[in-house]
Amino acid sequence: MSNVIETKGLSKEYENIFRVKDVDLSVPEGAIYGFLGPNGAGKSTTLKMVLGLAKPTTGEISVFGRNVNSKNRLANLRDVGSLIESPSYYGHLTGEENLRIFQTLRGVPKENIKEVLKIVRLDNQKDKKVSHYSMGMKQRLGFASALLGYPKLLILDEPTNGLDPAGIQEMRELIQSLPQKFGMTVVVSSHLLSEIDQLATSVGIIREGELVYQDRLSELHKYSKHHLAVRTLNNDLTKSLLNQNGVSWESEEEYLLIPKMNDSVMAELSKTLGKNNIGVVRIEERKKSLEDIFLELTGTAVSL
Repeated sequence: MSNVIETKGLSKEYENIFRVKDVDLSVPEGAIYGFLGPNGAGKSTTLKMVLGLAKPTTGEISVFGRNVNSKNRLANLRDVGSLIESPSYYGHLTGEENLRIFQTLRGVPKENIKEVLKIVRLDNQKDKKVSHYSMGMKQRLGFASALLGYPKLLILDEPTNGLDPAGIQEMRELIQSLPQKFGMTVVVSSHLLSEIDQLATSVGIIREGELVYQDRLSELHKYSKHHLAVRTLNNDLTKSLLNQNGVSWESEEEYLLIPKMNDSVMAELSKTLGKNNIGVVRIEERKKSLEDIFLELTGTAVSL
């Protein structure tokens, strides 16, 4: 599978501080790529460089297999739609009139306006002035403008901002339908781990301008190792018996954490503890949550 976006050593320096440093993005064709990181981690800056809205300090950018530079940027990005930060609009015009301006500038068919309004569920609000739109409606109008040309690549920066829970669900379902319905590759940036977990097929995690993880989302879930938490009335003696039986352990408050084992092995271990008059208070199956993995990779709290 080819990559729609590739960057090599992509960096951006502002006032002698690297906001993005040596980022090597690989966005597979047909993927929903979740670009995840805390606020201020460098997500928007990276996407702006891919779109040519910011000039890299160093590094290379390739879109659709072609290097992007100042001379060919517009030609290379003709098949790219984007919604970066707050959507732009003319408040004194209606939603449909706003889209008509974008349609004219992009030279796409007029009938696309009606189609994208229906896709983002603004067809009943198309004649209302945008100044009277809610924040969520404005966000959907920005999404509609990004979809106007049915781009091969769609880049969305925090697309669920301002949406209520029902709107977030609608947006998620819409984004998930795009690769199969229109053959699009979608890049979605977010600081919300739960959102990316429900949406993306591949993920890149950025921390303080550096890419700390990139792979399929299913691979990230493999970091979530299962283990057993055992609490007894004599943990010190239990530690000794675990050592004698070759079972590794870690202490966590009143529990001993041991590797997950099948039922028969666990039954034998319980029998051994009983023979040594050790009362077993509780045995729990645990696994590292995706939030814990994110925290380890980013070194910061995660928004949920």
